[in-house]
Amino acid sequence: MASFDSSNEIELKDNAEIISSRQVEAVNGSENTDGKKKLDTKSSLIKKQPSGGWTYASLLLVNQGLATLAFFGVGVNLVLFLTRVLEQDNADAANNVSKWTGTVYLFSLIGAFLSDSYWGRYLTCAVFQLVLVLGLGLLSLASWLFLINPAGCGDGVKVCMPSSSVGIAIFYLSIYLIAFGYGGHQPTIATFGADQFDDSHPKAAELKAAFFCYFYFALNAGSLFSNTILVYYEDSGKWTLGFLASLGSAILALVLYMLGTPRYRYLKAYGNPLPRVGQVFIAAYRKWDLAPADANTLYELEGTQSAIKGSRKILHSDDFRFLDKAATVTQNDLCGPNNPWRLCTVTQVEEAKCVLKMLPIWLCTIIYSVIFTQMASLFVEQGDVMAAKFGNFHLPAASMSAFDICSVLICTGIYRHILVPLAGKLSGNPKGLTELQRMGIGLIIGMFAMIAAGVTEIQRLKFVTPGEKRSSLNIFWQIPQYVLVGSSEVFMYVGQLEFFNGQAPDGIKSFGSSLCMASISLGNYVSSLLVNMVMGITARGESPGWIPADLNAGHMDRFYFLIAGLTAIDFVIYVFCAKWYKCINLDASEKGIQLEEQHNDVLGKV
Repeated sequence: MASFDSSNEIELKDNAEIISSRQVEAVNGSENTDGKKKLDTKSSLIKKQPSGGWTYASLLLVNQGLATLAFFGVGVNLVLFLTRVLEQDNADAANNVSKWTGTVYLFSLIGAFLSDSYWGRYLTCAVFQLVLVLGLGLLSLASWLFLINPAGCGDGVKVCMPSSSVGIAIFYLSIYLIAFGYGGHQPTIATFGADQFDDSHPKAAELKAAFFCYFYFALNAGSLFSNTILVYYEDSGKWTLGFLASLGSAILALVLYMLGTPRYRYLKAYGNPLPRVGQVFIAAYRKWDLAPADANTLYELEGTQSAIKGSRKILHSDDFRFLDKAATVTQNDLCGPNNPWRLCTVTQVEEAKCVLKMLPIWLCTIIYSVIFTQMASLFVEQGDVMAAKFGNFHLPAASMSAFDICSVLICTGIYRHILVPLAGKLSGNPKGLTELQRMGIGLIIGMFAMIAAGVTEIQRLKFVTPGEKRSSLNIFWQIPQYVLVGSSEVFMYVGQLEFFNGQAPDGIKSFGSSLCMASISLGNYVSSLLVNMVMGITARGESPGWIPADLNAGHMDRFYFLIAGLTAIDFVIYVFCAKWYKCINLDASEKGIQLEEQHNDVLGKV
């Protein structure tokens, strides 16, 4: 822009209205061209209606709790189902659970994409909950008809008959339908709950922060029942009963969700973000030889209207300056029809920058998810070979995760009512600690959880009697590692939900929430990869490896210490990324975003 003279600037102003009138439709690519659906600035602002708020956000919290109960009724004991019913060995079962759990959260990206781009939050949540119900129904049917034979098998004593290929096929179809349903529902329900609070409210940020905290509380409250009552019945061989209870919980969650339909706050889908982001990179590439223009002369629509329908404008930042070339106006841009693949608005460019800025932070959270996934695999296998019998009562190894859940519930209360006010007074930040600070604390606590797990394994091996499967070490030695993981979750995952949802532009809010789930997904895949690598390196010759079928012959403690070491390295990298990160800067003059109150239309879509 420095090469433009004054006549060119006048010409630019003369053409601004022409470019602006075409930009919204060109970027979003989904508006009607018959002239009947022109985007109107006034109608795009939030309509003040008596809807949403804590009443309907609370209904969504209950929905989350019930859906989580249903999901963990399957997931928390899946590793034992694979070893006892399908007769897989420990390493294969741990890998299969890691891959399945990873797939669950990978599907969150699909749910987020459909929610942000086409369906909106409400319809996306409804559809994926239906898929979850279908998957749980199939699993209950497969368990009853094909897998649990004879009745009561899979309790650790009674051996199940080999399963038919049909039964195994239905089993895998059902658990991946559950993965698809819960994965797509999870990030969308979190964002839909945050939508219930009007951004124009002076305390909107505080209300959303409280919601995300209670959202994780509800998630763990729901899983508490699964990790105690349902786990007990499943561990005693009543697998079908446990799966049917999960099915009932999912159905109840769906019914309660539908009850709030008339009074939810609905936000319109913002259109497919992939072309918008792609346009920025293509436009910047086409102008690669140009120097980026000064920030004040970069192209942006006049007024409060954004080129991304329903989204607030994002102010310019100095990060990734090469992308500013996409918003640099040239002589060619002033001639002929507007081409969004050559000229993008500042808001559109900043949306792409936001994605790039969040990626390093997100990548640093993956190693923490490796820690988290051990609770559903190696922690359970470790507990299964420890002393867990108290008289005639046998404590299921998977139920030890109840200590993780209780830790989350207690730490959530301590954080909200003690730590936040105290840290707020000391730091002057009303949130107490920033999201990035909390995530860093979560990494450190997670590292200590792995150290505690390693110490427990060393002690367990000391109390192994030759020829016996179980160590005489009490299973309650696992309490510290579960409690530490739980307390780390409050800092890491609640911080992630707030951070990615708050830093994501309006047009990709669900995508921001899904990054937290995608981190868990990749963490599971990385965990599976680590197990394979470790076994490939350590299981050579006569050595059984670190994680053999007979854990008493292995050294699982070394695997835990390996994860702790990787976490320490990851923390150092994370600190550098957190110091580099600059927060999103939204246009403060525009408080509203587009709201959809067409309830009949929404119900019609369902």
